[in-house]
Formats: sequence, C-alpha cells, structure tokens
Amino acid sequence: MYSRILTPFFGEFMGTLVLIVLGEGANAAVLLKRSKAENSGWIVITAGWAFAVFSGVITAIACGSPGAHLNPAVTVAVAIRTADYSHLLPFITAQMLGAFVGAVLVYLFYLHHFAATEDPGLKLAVFSTGPAIRKPLSNLFCEALATGVLLLVIGAIGAKTFAPAGPAPGLAPYLVGILVWAIGLSLGGATGYAINPARDLAPRIAHALLPIAGKGGSDWAYAAIPVVGPILGAIVIGLFLRLTGI
Repeated sequence: MYSRILTPFFGEFMGTLVLIVLGEGANAAVLLKRSKAENSGWIVITAGWAFAVFSGVITAIACGSPGAHLNPAVTVAVAIRTADYSHLLPFITAQMLGAFVGAVLVYLFYLHHFAATEDPGLKLAVFSTGPAIRKPLSNLFCEALATGVLLLVIGAIGAKTFAPAGPAPGLAPYLVGILVWAIGLSLGGATGYAINPARDLAPRIAHALLPIAGKGGSDWAYAAIPVVGPILGAIVIGLFLRLTGI
C-alpha cells in the first residue's frame, strides 16, 4: 500500500511543499508585522531558505523521489544532462502543485499577521521575489547566473572526481543547503534569488488568488524573469554537464 503512495511524483510534491512552507515561512516571519522575528533581517531569510532546501530534499527522498529536484530548473538540467526527458512534465507539475499548497499553508499560518501588515509590497514579498533595482535584462542575467551556480555546484557535489564513490550517504542534502545559503548571501541581493521557477510562480499565483487582506497586485510584469532566467541557466549548465561528463 505504502509503495503506491511513495512515488517520485508524490516525493516532488511533498518536498517542494516543505521547501515553500519553511522558506516562505522565514520570509513571513521577518517581513510581517507583530511577528516575533519581525525585522530580523537578510541573514535569517537566507538561513531559513537554506534549511528549507535541506528539509525539502530529505522529505522528497523519504516520500519517493530519490533525485529530490524540487525545482524545474534542476529537472531541466538533469533532463539535458541525461537526455531523458520523461520526468519533465510530471516533476514540474508536482513541484508547482507543492509550491502552491505550501504558499497557501504559509498564508493560513500567518493569517493574522497578514491582516496586521499595511504594506502590500511586504505581503507580496512573502510569496515571490522582486528586484532591488528593476532592470529587466540585468535581473534576467542575475537569475540565470545564480541558478547556473546552483546547478554547477550540485553537479560537482555528485561528481566522481569530487567523491569517487559519491557523497557519503545523507551528506548531499546538507551540502546543497549550504550551497543555497551561499547563493543567498552572495548573489541574492539583486533579485531575491528565486533560482526556482516553481518557488516563485506558484506562490505568486497563490498571492493573486488568496483573499489576503489589503494586498496589492502580484507584479505580473516581473513574473517571467524568475521563470525564464532559471530555465536559461539550467539549459546552459545542463549542456555543460553533458559535454564535460561531470
């Protein structure tokens, strides 16, 4: 019975759900009024997302997805690297659904804090990213590069030249969490480092649909950048990994 539930689709759904609950939960804790963590800053947000990635990865693995992608950019890069495109549609669907449900849970958890917060921009920032300086081509480059770094180092973590037998069992999720923390600290300041189309698009849709008190628009004019940028980064690094054999 349990083997029928613990499938790669379910693993991607559950892992992405946990990623969003903990990652966007950190956003909400820092940004929303009368939270005990209000104004605790960028270090808390970047650490929260790093730990969220670790937690999402181990949840995805336990729930049936050994690859634990949690990110359409990872799925695209892996498909290009392996020339196996069979997981693209089911994995991305599961990731989008998990991210949407996770965003709804964050809204319900911080329901009264959303109501206590007057600034609609802060409410949107719980769900989705936005640029510090709005320059579309530059913002696109930043998202592509940050995602490229993510995928390149993930590839290096699994490379035989780094660890001939592969990383020690259970170590890879910790390493990926540290990597995401590094990206947030180093490359996150320009665009908020979506580096994951599902992480940005599905919660943005949730923001548009949910009855959030005093919310503004969902900034659809920017929404394509944290989707297209990471996918461009994934294509480049997927080809690089395929050509180099890493």
